[in-house]
Amino acid sequence: MSNTAAVLGPGAVGGSLAVRLSNAGVTVICVAHPEAAGLIALAGLVVESPEGTLTARLEVVEQLAKPVDLLLVTVKAPGLDDAVERIDPDAVANGVVLPLLNGLEHMEALRARFGPRVAAGTISHFQAYRAGRVQIVEATTSPVITLASETLSRAEVEAAAEMLRRARIDVRVGQTEKRVLWHKLARIAPLAAVTSVSGRTVGELRNDPEWRPRLDSAIVEACAVAEADGVSLRAASQWAIIDEMADETTTSAARDVVAGRRSELDAILGGVLRTGERLGIATPTLSELAEAAGLR
Repeated sequence: MSNTAAVLGPGAVGGSLAVRLSNAGVTVICVAHPEAAGLIALAGLVVESPEGTLTARLEVVEQLAKPVDLLLVTVKAPGLDDAVERIDPDAVANGVVLPLLNGLEHMEALRARFGPRVAAGTISHFQAYRAGRVQIVEATTSPVITLASETLSRAEVEAAAEMLRRARIDVRVGQTEKRVLWHKLARIAPLAAVTSVSGRTVGELRNDPEWRPRLDSAIVEACAVAEADGVSLRAASQWAIIDEMADETTTSAARDVVAGRRSELDAILGGVLRTGERLGIATPTLSELAEAAGLR
């Protein structure tokens, strides 16, 4: 694999990764809708993080036809169907498509368009937000990206991982696609639901005598669905990660709900519920949260 990456959806997460990769010497193409494409082409992107400030002038296109070695899909679930239409499948015919969406069901949609070139991926231990039209603030240090693929060769997966590692990203190659996705989903679906419904931060939830037990019950249910789907997870391990989060941490779904934007709650919480229903696993707490969030 050489040194060309594309980022579909250069928002907070995608824009941050684009700047990191560009500063590491990777040729980066951002694929964005017309307004965002014009702004990024004109002014570039600026990323401010605890490690310092990075800037990059990036190639930006509305449609990707040029072949790339790695395509990072960083749009949110509600915009995925429209976004993938911006990518010519031939552009990734010899590359790796790495979605960093939360949930399970996006894999089917991506494979329908890009076939076996798709790997499963997640990004965690990372929080970033747009502070301006071309300014991104990272509230955490370097992210962790985990990926796995059952349709690509080990060499192709490792080559994609090495490109990302050049950008000072902690990259881990997982055992199976399902395990990679569930390891985050069993935590983020309950957190997204509870932060969206309660309006509380992670620190507040940890210390709230009413909400902490509900969050714990939701995590136990999500782990039970994962177990039925073939992935064994412990709720205590998910709590160990949550306990390390900064008090002010929230979820992108909760921020979108507050701002009145389309959220990914249906993709992540709804995805867990639909899988539970298919596998015959009861999820009363998650279902109650979904109803409170207006999903049911």
